[in-house]
Amino acid sequence: MNILSIAGSDPSGGAGIQADLKAISANGGYGMCVITALTAQNTHGVSGVQAVSGDFVLAQLEAISTDIRIDAIKIGMLANSEVIRAVTSWLETINAPVVLDPVMVATSGDRLLEDHSALDSLLDRATVITPNILELASLLGEPVASAWEEVLSQAQRLAAKHDALVLAKGGHLAGAQCPDALVSANGVQLELNGPRHATSNTHGTGCTLSSTLATRFAATGDWSIALEQSKSYLDRAIAAADQLQVGSGHGPVNHFIGFFGTADPMGHWWAKIQHIREDIDQLDFITQLSQGTLEPEDFHYYISQDALYLLRYAKVLSLASSMAPDLAAQRFWARGANSILDGELQLHRSYVEEFCEEPSATTLNYTNHLTASQDSYGELIAAILPCYWLYQDIGKRLAAANHDQHPYRQWLDTYASQEFDSATAKAIEMVRQAYEQADGQLRARMEAAFVRSAEHERSFFAQAHENRVEFSTA
Repeated sequence: MNILSIAGSDPSGGAGIQADLKAISANGGYGMCVITALTAQNTHGVSGVQAVSGDFVLAQLEAISTDIRIDAIKIGMLANSEVIRAVTSWLETINAPVVLDPVMVATSGDRLLEDHSALDSLLDRATVITPNILELASLLGEPVASAWEEVLSQAQRLAAKHDALVLAKGGHLAGAQCPDALVSANGVQLELNGPRHATSNTHGTGCTLSSTLATRFAATGDWSIALEQSKSYLDRAIAAADQLQVGSGHGPVNHFIGFFGTADPMGHWWAKIQHIREDIDQLDFITQLSQGTLEPEDFHYYISQDALYLLRYAKVLSLASSMAPDLAAQRFWARGANSILDGELQLHRSYVEEFCEEPSATTLNYTNHLTASQDSYGELIAAILPCYWLYQDIGKRLAAANHDQHPYRQWLDTYASQEFDSATAKAIEMVRQAYEQADGQLRARMEAAFVRSAEHERSFFAQAHENRVEFSTA
């Protein structure tokens, strides 16, 4: 599929030609481009526009069309009437579907079209028009819609005016959902809803959606299917936008989510400790705990050492809270520390009145490793993560063997709860975010800290049989 983008250049790479080529490539097309304008812009906005002459735009278009088959065309920023007329005249010689994104106002609010009086003839040539709600109102000479039903009504009028399909977009409206609809002169052909993601990194969403739509139509020949696929892709790209670290303003979406370096590192880490997880499952302590045949002395020794571990672990979580880069992360790690002191240790005491006086060498080795990982926030929380993730993983299997008469029922319930599942998912996401922001050296240290903690977890579970000592029990 050869997809041609006719649009302006964004030197920051988030919108315009650059976003189009990324989206086309990510969706299986071969991207080509004709540049209509240069811009001076970054994640904070547009500070300058230099239009390419109409004659040179036409020269670019003819150079491509006389040599290369064009399966679909996406048109974005055209800057002025001269360029619009050049593109419109060239389209009379071409037989290909056209997705027209009438870029008049950028997401930042900057105007990108001097005069849209020449647009009508170009709009008549479009197969699908994809305006945002500001552009939709401007094209109709009407007030900006404030509700989704108004957007749909305006989209239908624009579709009738130009005998085209119109993609109505609700991203600029308030609300938890972001609706999109494919609208013809006869009404809504397809309506889709999606969640609104809590991110400010949405630079280039209009460019990305329209170029993806052209690409997926070239692949499927069906506008409804193309829209479903395009919206799904954009949703994933926005959801992963915060993994990128581009600029200090409104950053771009993550066009290549799932490709190459953006593959989830957490999946790699989890696979890397598979042999450790298998070893833990085969430990006598775990198998007997699952069966309910574990000797009380072994369980009490484990509980006692775990209590001594948790007292130190709570301090590590408090340290993570103090190092965390934002309030949400600070609160999360602080809540973890508080839940240990106010909840988990009380559960331990319900099984054991008196704990061991001294931590074992195994317990000290583990807590010393956590303390030694505090050179950076990322490394520290990577070392913390197995205490969430491995316990959740083991807890799921232990919970499957739990029953009302199980001697350790209350204990097994603790690590197989929805609350612990939620906390584990949050911890994994925080480590993932820290990893994405880290340089190569820190990433290596984070992975090593994670693996070493998993090894300590294995040793910690094994010690109940190896190092048990006598002490009083409840």
